[in-house]
Amino acid sequence: MQKNALVFELRSINLLNVANNGFGIYVPNNPKQIPNLRFPEFSNNWEMKKLGEVMDFKVTNSFSRENLNYELGTVKNIHYGDIHTKFQTLFNITNEIVPFINDEINILRISDENYCREGDIIFADASEDLNDVGKSIEVVNVNGEKLLSGLHTLLARPKENLFYLGFNGYLFKSNQVRTQIQKESQGSKVLSINVGRISKIELSFPDVKEQERITALLSLLDERIHTQNKIIEELKRLKVSLIKKIFSQHFRFQDENGCDFPDWEEKTLEEVVEFRNGKAHENHIVEKGKYIVVNSKFISQNGNIRKYSNECNMPLYKDEIVMVMSDVPNGKALAKCFLINKNDKYTLNQRICALKAVSCHNPFLYYLINRNEYYLAFDSGVGQTNLKKDDVLNCPLIMPSSITEQIIIANFLSSIDSKIDIEVQLLSKYESQKKYLLQNMFI
Repeated sequence: MQKNALVFELRSINLLNVANNGFGIYVPNNPKQIPNLRFPEFSNNWEMKKLGEVMDFKVTNSFSRENLNYELGTVKNIHYGDIHTKFQTLFNITNEIVPFINDEINILRISDENYCREGDIIFADASEDLNDVGKSIEVVNVNGEKLLSGLHTLLARPKENLFYLGFNGYLFKSNQVRTQIQKESQGSKVLSINVGRISKIELSFPDVKEQERITALLSLLDERIHTQNKIIEELKRLKVSLIKKIFSQHFRFQDENGCDFPDWEEKTLEEVVEFRNGKAHENHIVEKGKYIVVNSKFISQNGNIRKYSNECNMPLYKDEIVMVMSDVPNGKALAKCFLINKNDKYTLNQRICALKAVSCHNPFLYYLINRNEYYLAFDSGVGQTNLKKDDVLNCPLIMPSSITEQIIIANFLSSIDSKIDIEVQLLSKYESQKKYLLQNMFI
């Protein structure tokens, strides 16, 4: 199928009403034998076999991270941790950063049969998280390089030409397969799965032509997700670079007449804000309360973690800054500040302070305080685990004396944040679309 046609088909999928959309995907009448979503030119029932019937398992190694490096070597090695954290579903060695096995390690006893080939599935056989146990990748390109499957991995190779290259990468991400793997996993603190147990799981798959169509659609979506992640990372890097230039005054804005603003001045936080501390009201937390509780999780998760309370020890308003005052390891915790940007009703929990501007622009102050990874922009840390009121109020700040310049800076940085938010929302939609397709295009 042409890529342009696939792009059109992908765009046409409406997650709220995917069925019968008229663009090549429909809901069949018998979902027990065939998947909920299917390309209309296919009608045959899917085949079902146990994994052990269609795949052989090859020998893997147990080399630890200490036996690997990212600089020199002749043989590369798949570590289970990289399957969990960074490798794409369809593993293309030219697109991934893969460590080498150290030269002093003897690999002469490893037979050619146990080197990875295109079409191999590599499972991470252990994880502390049920959602990750048995997580897998499919090798779609080794580019002529030598590649081994390493510590805590299982290497499965299809016995026959039953599968289109790339199809199994997505098959093993489907709900039906993932649920079986999770049920077969064992352990308490660390979950694991072995060859014997994973061989029992049942795989449902169509003929190769239909596999090709499914793979093409999902790989296109993966490509878009990957691109979207790169867009977001580039925007974040741009923001960091601009913040550094702006607050070091290497880059200055001008007023509406093209004139320079006055020189920046040194102040303490106490001179520009009103400080308020929160109070404990855990006993007032309810499932459906009137007030959103601003606590450390709320701040660290950018407002996504919420508790509700019937009590309000103090109101918080739009554009106020809230800051964590406790659990600062060696004074070097990531800056835990949050700008209240909605008109919802909030209440402040204990060990959280609120900063309300009295002689500066609060959104600007938020960017100034959060300009680097340390609390209150103390570049060397404050050397303690709990901030006191005086620590906060005595924080030295170099800032524009002009409120107008502060507003221009805040609006400029806020526009970048808004762009990042838009791109993050778009990424979330793509990921939701992929999740929906994985749930419904497989049995």
